[in-house]
Parts: sequence; structure tokens; C-alpha cells
Amino acid sequence: MADDKTQTAGQDRARISLSEDYEVRDWSEKFGVTPEQLHAAVQAVGSMAKDVEAYLQRSR
Repeated sequence: MADDKTQTAGQDRARISLSEDYEVRDWSEKFGVTPEQLHAAVQAVGSMAKDVEAYLQRSR
């Protein structure tokens, strides 16, 4: 399903969409990782931002 950019409620901010370049850029900057590290984290734990953040923190 395509990302509906008119719907920007909390649910949209809680997930990381790797298909959107701006999201990969923004989340990578937020977590202080490369886009490749972000992709690997999402592959490992799914697209929930809190899960990705926890995974990246454990990986350091």
C-alpha cells in the first residue's frame, strides 16, 4: 500500500518506510547511522521506529 502523505498522524510517525528516500535520510540522521545500517535494522526487527531504535542502541 502506498504511503498516504495526507495522513500524518502518530501511526505514520511510528513506522519507518524504506521506500521513501526522505524517510531513510531523516531516520538515518535521527539515529546517527548510515542508510545501510538503517536498512539492516529494519530487516532485523521490522518497521516500528521504537524497535529499530532499540536494536541500533544494542548494536553499538
